[in-house]
Amino acid sequence: MELSKILSISGLGGLFHLESQRDNGLIVRPLEGGKTRFVSSRKHLFTPLENITIYTLDDSIPLKVVFEEMKKKSAELPLPEPKSDGAVLHEYMKAVIPDYDDERVYTSDIRKIVKWYIQLDGRGLVVLDEEEEGKESSEEDHPEAEDSPKES
Repeated sequence: MELSKILSISGLGGLFHLESQRDNGLIVRPLEGGKTRFVSSRKHLFTPLENITIYTLDDSIPLKVVFEEMKKKSAELPLPEPKSDGAVLHEYMKAVIPDYDDERVYTSDIRKIVKWYIQLDGRGLVVLDEEEEGKESSEEDHPEAEDSPKES
């Protein structure tokens, strides 16, 4: 999952895919589909999802790790609705990331994470690292055997 090209833009709802850059802003496309548009850097702040971290009791963890944990636990742990009660959202986050810092991670943050996960997973963009590594290693482990010896 390449989160460096997926952006959250202040003042605009949803997530956007970075299409191109200009000196005074970015050209983006909404993940839900639609036309590309120019967004000025004078009015908006751009945050790649790759740069977002979640506070834990010790340090912080990248959002990608949170998404991967949500994906791993999706079978046994149902995803709450983004507009669920704050206690439900915090309970869910505690089940996904047991050592997250519940004092510094607000309910609104968890709501965003759940919304973003739904958007990304609905488009098949939440992929576990093992799956990505498995695809790459299977290609490396089994190259085309053009000069393999034949038994007679």
